[in-house]
Amino acid sequence: IVEKALKRVPMLATAGIRTFFNGPESFTPDDQYHLGEAPDVKGYWVACGYNSTGIAASGGAGLALAQWMNDDEPPFDLSGVDIRRMASLQKNSSYLRERVSEIVGLSFGDHFPARQMTTARGIRRSPIHEHLKARGAVFGEMVGWERANWFAKDGQEREYRYSWYRQNWFDNQREEHLAIRERVGIFDLTSFGKIRVEGRDATTFLQRLCSNDVDVPVGRIVYTQMLNERGGIESDLTVSRLTETAFLLVVSALTLQTDLCWLRRHLGDEFVVIVDVSASESILAVMGPKSRELLGKVSPNDFSNENNPYSTWQEIEIGMGLARAHRVASVGELGWEIYISTDQAAHVFEVIEAAGADVGLKLCGLHALGSCRMEKACRHLPDDVGSGDHVLEAGLGFAVKTAKPGYIGRDAVLRKLETGLDRRLVQFRLKDPAPLLHKNEVAFRDGQIAGTITSGDYGHTLGGALGLGYIPCKDESEAALLSSSYEIEIAGECYAAEVSLEPMYDPKGERMRA
Repeated sequence: IVEKALKRVPMLATAGIRTFFNGPESFTPDDQYHLGEAPDVKGYWVACGYNSTGIAASGGAGLALAQWMNDDEPPFDLSGVDIRRMASLQKNSSYLRERVSEIVGLSFGDHFPARQMTTARGIRRSPIHEHLKARGAVFGEMVGWERANWFAKDGQEREYRYSWYRQNWFDNQREEHLAIRERVGIFDLTSFGKIRVEGRDATTFLQRLCSNDVDVPVGRIVYTQMLNERGGIESDLTVSRLTETAFLLVVSALTLQTDLCWLRRHLGDEFVVIVDVSASESILAVMGPKSRELLGKVSPNDFSNENNPYSTWQEIEIGMGLARAHRVASVGELGWEIYISTDQAAHVFEVIEAAGADVGLKLCGLHALGSCRMEKACRHLPDDVGSGDHVLEAGLGFAVKTAKPGYIGRDAVLRKLETGLDRRLVQFRLKDPAPLLHKNEVAFRDGQIAGTITSGDYGHTLGGALGLGYIPCKDESEAALLSSSYEIEIAGECYAAEVSLEPMYDPKGERMRA
């Protein structure tokens, strides 16, 4: 190796090499390097953990980091390597020893859809973890959280059998998916990030960071984004007003640390306290057309449209516990997220499960949540939207209040309204029901490459694989965009697809507001 290097770079012969070393390299828990400003030390910049790709990535990483340091923001979406993605538990030496040993072996292996790590597991568990395990849950892992991804049937192995085609849990996902659409299902969403923002100036602070209007009455829930100055999406979240001076922000488990850093970085002279309260409450999501009937069996409270309309929450009694019922539904059905103190979560789950037998309640995993959200075309951060994706081009203009002054990214929103959209995020559905979509498949428009699939899943109600992806549309009408011919390439073969700018499933959102 040295002889070849001397031939390629002759000056190495006189450079005075004293040691030639071949040994272990630095690897990270998720096989992506660490780049950016350290979350807890302002001005301390990091570029490390390159997982055997340091030389290959050095030019781009150096350029990106230099621009980031100079401009105080990344030049493009670097969320996949941003050091702020790491949770504090991931610096534990025992965790790192186990996980990194596995990562090295997988670094150049097949990255199958839904692939799960097998090491450093069982670190963060919901209060109902053992309940779900006893009922057949097959768990995946996200930032240390054990999350029920699907439920095995009696006699079925509780393991993943990986493939690029339909895996061994495909039929399980289908049954759980249809239960949500036709009856009622229950998910454990305890792993979601929960941030309490409280203080005299909490409203002013959040109005400056959020693109939607969060100065709403107590009891209201607002879907919004936090934007950067380019109009890109830094966070995708819901904001619930708990009191006149307190708000609850609910974010993905994956982006919790990044969201906390973004909030704290932009805190100025306001009197505001920002606290991660993720471990203090569990979330049980009860979703489906019979969810109102089910909750009526376990709670004396009124869940009617008049008392508890969509995008509101109420305090409830449930069994012998106390909770908040948030009426939201990323799956596109009538439903509630029940927020319960962690010490009461097991009791509340048992009460709901016992009452659910009469209405066809089914335990559901996050794979079913994913397929339902894909039918509803709900955007997923960081796959479908991120800091480099303009909020209007992502189709989220309904969550942006241009009349509201002073929020970060407003000028970029107004500029885009004037100049027009360069691309649009559309929903695809393959006409052939057999193939699957995962991510990064190439989309063709009228025979020309137009983009890639940002995320994909199977639409068990719509009867085919679904995906989201951006299509260029500068100076084009919606009619022209939709009237084109589309194909998606999968493993070298092209399949015809239809596209839509609105959700193909219940486009008006009537079911979740029923």
